[in-house]
Amino acid sequence: MTTGFLWDERCFWHAGGNYAATMQIGGLVQPLAAGGLPENPETKRRLKNLMDVTGLSAELTHASADPATWEDLRRIHPESYLQSFKALSDENGGELGQRTPFARGGFEIAALSAGLAKSAVDKVLTGALSNAYALSRPPGHHCLPDWPNGFCLLANIAIAIEAAKATHGLGRVAVLDWDVHHGNGTEAIFYDRDDVLAISLHQDGNYPLDTGEIEARGTGRGEGYNINVPLPAGCGHAAYVAAMERIVLPALHEFKPDMIIVACGYDASGFDPLAQMLMTAETFGTLTTMIKQAAADLCGGRLVLVHEGGYSEVYVPFCGHATIAALAGSTIEAPDPMAPNLRRRQPSARVEAFQLSLIDEMAAFLGT
Repeated sequence: MTTGFLWDERCFWHAGGNYAATMQIGGLVQPLAAGGLPENPETKRRLKNLMDVTGLSAELTHASADPATWEDLRRIHPESYLQSFKALSDENGGELGQRTPFARGGFEIAALSAGLAKSAVDKVLTGALSNAYALSRPPGHHCLPDWPNGFCLLANIAIAIEAAKATHGLGRVAVLDWDVHHGNGTEAIFYDRDDVLAISLHQDGNYPLDTGEIEARGTGRGEGYNINVPLPAGCGHAAYVAAMERIVLPALHEFKPDMIIVACGYDASGFDPLAQMLMTAETFGTLTTMIKQAAADLCGGRLVLVHEGGYSEVYVPFCGHATIAALAGSTIEAPDPMAPNLRRRQPSARVEAFQLSLIDEMAAFLGT
């Protein structure tokens, strides 16, 4: 089995603007010493550094990619948005939408980020790779066709899907989003489609505040092909595994995709500053093993993971290492230094029982 790792140093050079965490500087909001948005290159760079040090990198096939083309981008984003983005990028950068600042050249870096996802999908579909991980930055799952938000400037996964459909005739695609925030961009783009099953596991009421309800099931031909699983704050290992077993896997087996793509965020970890969940590195490895088995059963193992959120510079590398090791079937480990702490912080038996009962109620509502 050959697992690809697609990355490019230039994606680490994407720059945020005048923010203190998620708040714009000004008035009573003071600058931070570190500066900028929590979406920064260090989580990604430290993940790759950790893989280099443990030897996991040596077991992967490394590659960069060409940027997504204008034609690729236009399949998802209107010309007017792309022109505005490119013009501002060619000047001195700026901001479009909400919490999406970029520096000069930001358009080209975002197109490269989308190109990494596109190439990962292409290489798996053609058999050049068994599966793949795209270290895309900036992320993409919040980006609407004409309105970027939540650190996302282009809809990386949607761009990759449409390129694969145009080039390879790719049929049914399942997108599983386990980033802690609702994948509102992916939902909006495919909401009326029955050839893409969009599943989002997210913390209820986190971001965005006005999307992610379980009742949002799609419209027209897409009705029933959008699945939201809004989990209560404080969910840990057992709840996420249960959500996979009771909702995600049954939905995938019913849909029978030709490929599975994971919007792979690490912000549901117990040490993330933008969420209140309790996933561990072990949880991410377990979920990856489960989705890898589903891909083997349903679509010849065609599986791609695309990097999304995750903002703990210390902990994201361990979560990512566990994920990529599971994807590659590697025995190389990076022992989780936070595991003892997170084991003690997992929900009590009483709280866990309540969380699992909510998941059972959601599964019944969704018909899984």
